[in-house]
Amino acid sequence: MGRTLRKVRGLDIELYLDVEKSYPAIFRRPPYPKSLGTRKEIGNNVNEILNMDFIRNIGYNEIVEVITPVLISLPDGECRLCGDFRELNNYTKAGRYPVPRILHALDKLAKAK
Repeated sequence: MGRTLRKVRGLDIELYLDVEKSYPAIFRRPPYPKSLGTRKEIGNNVNEILNMDFIRNIGYNEIVEVITPVLISLPDGECRLCGDFRELNNYTKAGRYPVPRILHALDKLAKAK
């Protein structure tokens, strides 16, 4: 993972999600079964992106776990850390952004210089 990411400083992004329904006070589902090696690799990946300041530690609540880390094996043998956000999707409003029509896009391109 270290070969594809580079350290970024000075970039501060705040993310707000529009919540559709309130989150339950107690929510916990069993984690995906992971081998010891996979758990170590997830820990290494999380520590690496923490050290790169891509993410920051905001504390941990044992009762509420929304995002489950998932380690995906790539064909070249490397692993990619992803998150399973399906449970979070149940509580946020979906963005309704229509797909632009191709004819409108082509009309705009035809007038471009």
